[in-house]
Amino acid sequence: MALKRIATARWEGDIQTGKGVMSTPQSGLFADQNYSFKTRFGDGNTPETRGTNPEELLAAAHAGCFSMALSAVLGRAGFTPTRIDTRAEATMEPGMDPGPTVTGVHLVVSATVPGISAEQFAESANAAKAGCVISRALAVPVTIEATLI
Repeated sequence: MALKRIATARWEGDIQTGKGVMSTPQSGLFADQNYSFKTRFGDGNTPETRGTNPEELLAAAHAGCFSMALSAVLGRAGFTPTRIDTRAEATMEPGMDPGPTVTGVHLVVSATVPGISAEQFAESANAAKAGCVISRALAVPVTIEATLI
């Protein structure tokens, strides 16, 4: 049976001065988190630009997915990680055609895995990168259902 995970977004106004909110209604982890042009294309470090953006959430999802995938790969190879820390850096180029484009994700992982060699760890990390659901999702077709109200 397929699993569906749901997030919602609302946007009000034009692209430059409008604003929006994103929520995760299934888990309730966050509700009505602000996002805007400034949180997406600015530095996000001032009170007026505080909020999230789709690329940051994509990076968070990728880091979490990869860490779990690596744990699974290591487990199948007979290793139990003590700790896995993953940083996902989603790069977005703003001036591309047809518009801003995520051009890549760089994963930086460090882990404590008793008894594993550096070669075995590198092989496991590469297998986890290939098998991670979010890694694979970045290349899937996207469908749409649009209704004008």
